[in-house]
Amino acid sequence: MINVIGLGYIGLPTALMMASHGVKVIGTDYNKQLVDTLNAGKTTFKEKGLDELFRNALESGIKFTTEYQKTDMYIVSVPTPYDKFSKKVDACYVAEAVKDVLKVCPKGATVVIESTVSPGTIDKFVRPIIEGNGFVIGEDINLVHAPERIIPGNMVYELLHNNRTIGADNKEIGEKVKEYYSSFCQGEIVVTDIRTAEMTKVVENTFRAVNIAFANELSRICRHDNMDVYEIIKICNMHPRVNILQPGPGVGGHCISVDPWFLVGDYPQLAKVIDESMKTNDSQPIFVLNRIYEIMKENGITDNRKVGLYGLTYKENVDDFRESPALQMLEAQERHLARPLKCYDPFLENHKIAENQYSDFDEFLKDIDMVVVLVKHQHILDNEERLKGKVVLDCCNVLHNLEKVYHI
Repeated sequence: MINVIGLGYIGLPTALMMASHGVKVIGTDYNKQLVDTLNAGKTTFKEKGLDELFRNALESGIKFTTEYQKTDMYIVSVPTPYDKFSKKVDACYVAEAVKDVLKVCPKGATVVIESTVSPGTIDKFVRPIIEGNGFVIGEDINLVHAPERIIPGNMVYELLHNNRTIGADNKEIGEKVKEYYSSFCQGEIVVTDIRTAEMTKVVENTFRAVNIAFANELSRICRHDNMDVYEIIKICNMHPRVNILQPGPGVGGHCISVDPWFLVGDYPQLAKVIDESMKTNDSQPIFVLNRIYEIMKENGITDNRKVGLYGLTYKENVDDFRESPALQMLEAQERHLARPLKCYDPFLENHKIAENQYSDFDEFLKDIDMVVVLVKHQHILDNEERLKGKVVLDCCNVLHNLEKVYHI
């Protein structure tokens, strides 16, 4: 039996997937309300294919509780934020979860850290806790790192098909853990050492962050001299060895906007390109706010109550709003004592997360003259016609049938 610790955006799908493929699973989370919701037969967030997976897991006997279980394998999937001052990983949730596991686990149990951590985190924080409690690693407790590689909006598919990395002190233990993941994972599973596994996950997200930053910086250069960044990228990408990403309003979520900072925090004198890239991405929402101001002036809009933000989630077609560019923009307004802009998101109609948030799209459109599209939800593509007559700032370059459309 496997005890999955942490039933959030990663832990829950992982637990459900394993249970649906014949592994006995009990999911544990300290949040009683979350556990009660799951035990009532309801999922806790929107995700394509998650409800069906949930039903399959329930039929296979998955259980949910706030209690840690006595078993031979644990998967720890809890958040790993970063300290915004030092930029280092904050491993407090991982550390607390491991401490609680040690209170109940039998001798010979395997603890799999699935949370994303910076290179060396397990050596610095996890090993000392285990050894400090009198356990011998490799004899009393086996330690493994198996970072996930899935993205909201496509989690179920990617759990099944993405390649995985498993880091272990002992290759034999790594291969044993691989068997559990192989129960559902159709991709290649590579077994390596723990530190390499830690580094590969962070490097993957850092690579993406740096490439996004290049596109965002290019948008600013082109805006400065009134050039069409999208046309330039389209032509450049015709080159066989060039693949520039599309610029956007910023970077959100709990991976690309967070993980690269781990390297900046741990290697401040070496991670120069990463540092500048993250600063570029973090300041992109301010660039968009300035762009809104320019367009308001051009169109004679003097009251920011006539401007609305469409899209509060960090990416399209999900309800995950962690670190979203829209919330970063609203926070920047608040810091400058400005009245927050009106906002709407079709995936958050029943979940209020911002001050001037609307729950009805018609009411939202009725009260504004300018729409800022921050997220390319399918909903806005299906309702493009309803934006006619509005001034539109399309930060995603997805609206092509309107007269008055501006870009970043």
